[in-house]
Amino acid sequence: MKRLLFWMLVCLILPMALQAEDVSITDTTDRFFLPHDTFWGYAQFDLAPPHNEIDPNLCASNARQFGGVNAPCNAFARYMLSGYLEIRPFGSGQLRRFMLFGEPSFLFGKNVPQSLYTWSFQPIGVEHSWGLGVYLGKGFEFRVTQHFLFDRVGSRDRNLGPADLGNNGPWGRYNAIGVRKYWGTRRW
Repeated sequence: MKRLLFWMLVCLILPMALQAEDVSITDTTDRFFLPHDTFWGYAQFDLAPPHNEIDPNLCASNARQFGGVNAPCNAFARYMLSGYLEIRPFGSGQLRRFMLFGEPSFLFGKNVPQSLYTWSFQPIGVEHSWGLGVYLGKGFEFRVTQHFLFDRVGSRDRNLGPADLGNNGPWGRYNAIGVRKYWGTRRW
């Protein structure tokens, strides 16, 4: 218990100690609430070639043994639409360091490894996570993230036979506390 209390204090005091090292984050003339750069993010579309499908871990890898091309558990994705959204609602003062973020991944396809390979765009589901972060200074960011279970959609939102592994997704549901370090500048 004492060790946990110690680390909680370190995580709370560290941002204040680093405040003096990076003054530029608070030196802004932007409005306090919803500044011009409140939203930042990206969207991405991925295509997996045949024999290399995206596996959201909904069906066992031997799903072909339970029906071959007609296996009911065919939730191996061909396409993925994912993105990242950062919301920094405060534009000045110490609250400028605070942000919220979300990261959804939508999966589509109808494939069974070593048996059925299609270009179907049938929806499978979404894996999403969200969290909050605080910029500490010198390129460091403290982050707390919540990863949810995989949410199935449409005809995949039921038991898909004996090869069905449930909706735990690649890693199941979990929380994470971490520190991210940024370096360099982007060239466009």
